[in-house]
Amino acid sequence: MDGRLKELTIDDMEAAQRATAQRMIASKTGRIIGPMNAWLRCPPLAERAFALGDYARHGSTHEKRISELVIVMIARHWSAQVEWCVHKVEALEAGVDAAVIDAIEARTRPVFARADEELVYDLFTELFDTKQVSDGVYDRAMEIFGESKLVELIGIFGHYNHVAVVLNTFRVPVPPGWAEPLKD
Repeated sequence: MDGRLKELTIDDMEAAQRATAQRMIASKTGRIIGPMNAWLRCPPLAERAFALGDYARHGSTHEKRISELVIVMIARHWSAQVEWCVHKVEALEAGVDAAVIDAIEARTRPVFARADEELVYDLFTELFDTKQVSDGVYDRAMEIFGESKLVELIGIFGHYNHVAVVLNTFRVPVPPGWAEPLKD
């Protein structure tokens, strides 16, 4: 699938776009990938979205396996191909069980060995399905994560939903050689 937006080069960019692109390239990400090409069309948004994404991906206080579980759930919910290809690999490397990822891909409830991962699944499944979080799931989340980490987790969820809809709206293609995309 071809993307809807031309991939910008440094020569194509205005000064504000170029400055933001250079910060993106100088980051841990090291390049312009995923939603960044779209974000660069609006440099003030790009700065803020990239900063939140950098925090969510590299600065979170959550274990990487928790944040990656959230992200693969979002990628699957939206069938966001680029997000899935990147974060399926990262989730596996972070210690999320392959059977959990396979179940998410198949849109079936995984069997969890870890209570915190099951809670994450329950929390975000409820948000996707009902647009709310029940008192029981909320109470478990407060007990396991506490206020600050729960707020942070919701922030990660919000950011990666944003990423997914940007990827899907602008049909950002999966680069050659990346992980196998979703089948639907």
